[in-house]
Amino acid sequence: MAASLSSKTTNLTSPPEIHLEHRRGNTNSSAGSLRSTRILKLLPVLSSFCILVGVVWLLLLPLEDYSRKTYISENALLPGQVHTYFGGSEQNVFRAYRNEVGALGANSSSGGEMARVIGKIFEASGLKVGRQKYSYTAAGEEIHGENVYAVLQAPRGDATEALVLCAGWLNMDGQLNESGVALVLTLARYLKRWSLWSKDIIFLITSDSRAGPQAWVDAYHDLHDPPSVASLPLKSGAIQGVVVVDYPSVRSFESLHIVYDGINGQLPNLDLINTAVRIASGQMGVRTTLQEMWHHNDKYQDRLRTMLRGMVNQGLGHASGPHSSFIPYHIDAITLQAYGEGRHDEVTLGRTVESLFRSLNNLLEHFHQSFFFYLLMANRVFVSIGTYLPSAMLVAVNFTFAAIGLWVESGKKKTKTAPLVAKAEKDDEKEISQRLSEAVPLPTQTSEERPMLLPLAFVIIVHSLGFIPLYIFNQLDEKYLTPVFYAFGALNVLLPPVISTLLALTFTVTTVHFKLIKCFSLLTLGMFLSALATLNFSLSFLIGLFAVPFTFIRPFPEKKWTAGVLSMFLLQGLTPTSALVGVAYYWGEPLGGILKEAAFGWQVWGMWTQVVVWCVWWPAWVTTGVLAAASWNLGNEEVW
Repeated sequence: MAASLSSKTTNLTSPPEIHLEHRRGNTNSSAGSLRSTRILKLLPVLSSFCILVGVVWLLLLPLEDYSRKTYISENALLPGQVHTYFGGSEQNVFRAYRNEVGALGANSSSGGEMARVIGKIFEASGLKVGRQKYSYTAAGEEIHGENVYAVLQAPRGDATEALVLCAGWLNMDGQLNESGVALVLTLARYLKRWSLWSKDIIFLITSDSRAGPQAWVDAYHDLHDPPSVASLPLKSGAIQGVVVVDYPSVRSFESLHIVYDGINGQLPNLDLINTAVRIASGQMGVRTTLQEMWHHNDKYQDRLRTMLRGMVNQGLGHASGPHSSFIPYHIDAITLQAYGEGRHDEVTLGRTVESLFRSLNNLLEHFHQSFFFYLLMANRVFVSIGTYLPSAMLVAVNFTFAAIGLWVESGKKKTKTAPLVAKAEKDDEKEISQRLSEAVPLPTQTSEERPMLLPLAFVIIVHSLGFIPLYIFNQLDEKYLTPVFYAFGALNVLLPPVISTLLALTFTVTTVHFKLIKCFSLLTLGMFLSALATLNFSLSFLIGLFAVPFTFIRPFPEKKWTAGVLSMFLLQGLTPTSALVGVAYYWGEPLGGILKEAAFGWQVWGMWTQVVVWCVWWPAWVTTGVLAAASWNLGNEEVW
């Protein structure tokens, strides 16, 4: 009897022991799952916080507490410390040269005639003269011309270093650079009489301000294409600095506009800009402006507008003047552009250039001490890369946080219920059944295997598709650019839903597949933008802002089809094609002209902005569009 009671007692107590033991073993996994769930819920908030802080960070930069006053790092420059002598009889020489340049321009002389006449003027000043023919093809248009230049050999130098004074026969707006060319000719004659030069001075007159400087600097460094760009018959040493004069008017000017943006967002050393500002505004009393801010009050609004205009120019990556072609060769260059009507004439500009070259002549080594990465907000206010870089990095890192969250979600364990206690023996009837009914089955978790092949292959293929528009819009003739662009824009509307439908018909696609596709796409986007921010901050930041909605757009179940439709409409405004149409409308430029300029930049300047647009931004947009269109292919399946 005692044995029977003992056996029954054992049977009665064992199920709860098994239950408690299982519950105790499951406590750690439940706590870990809870923490993982909390982190996943926090990641979208963290992404939004990064975006908000990144934008606010940028908007705070124009404030006094975050910006800095410019200063000269290279003490040897000594800007404005010399007495200038340009003027007097040189002004009469300038006017004679200007009349001759005006007569050549009025007769619509060819590039060859211009080079021949200008070459004779240089030779009359006792300088060695060289000429160079060039020819380019961009958007089906032939661009050809002939450059002419003269070399002033330094009496105190060994021809290892040189400075360049340049003027385009036509400026960036296609106007005859009448006073600019005449001033370079006058300064060539004037500076030849001085024996203080320790560096050679090259006086360069290019046929235009776009292709001519690029052909000359490529040939100077033997990186030209000989059939289309001729070699240079004369060379000097390593070029330390370039100053371009843009003065198309024959009237007096009000201020000097300093243009400094280079190709692909590269910038000259800040010391060169600071030297020009100190000489012009300090020594010569000429007001200087930046980024076409003709009336700058040094208030927050004007600083912000100057900074944003500089970011747009840097992000576009195009040449803003003849100086831009020199900067990719690590040659610091700026353009001095006469603006408005005022009391300053060619003597003031000539003395500014003379004093600037006297400062550059003092350089003991190449510009290196000051900043190469900066944002200017006024002619004497800037922020360096250490101050502004976090804003772009924060925008880029939000894509990485979103990708991490999707990666964790795609491998999150599924929960299944399982019995914890073995079947009760028949002998234990009512009492054991009552104890078992109190035991609630706990969930057991099983790992979800990630299907990697399809998402990886999809992201790689979509990014490879970006080479198609990259090739088309850089190789087509000008007359086909606009209609092909509109056709491509129409195809863009249909492309995401078509790809999403084909994906669903060809493969068995689940929510996990779409999570991994978005994960890899956002991870790639964040990686590219983070690396790009150190090379071209503005382009990285601007594309990052356009791509911000990509973080939050996702597939919706079929019952929430309105959210999917709204996502598709939102995406149509974020595609590169829509952005380009918006830019053309804002600038009042024809769309074909902008496409032609982009093709010209690719063929002549070596612009790689199009690579970022079509091989980074556009694939991320297509992938997000495919996800938004997946709402119709997932049915009522639960989505994230």
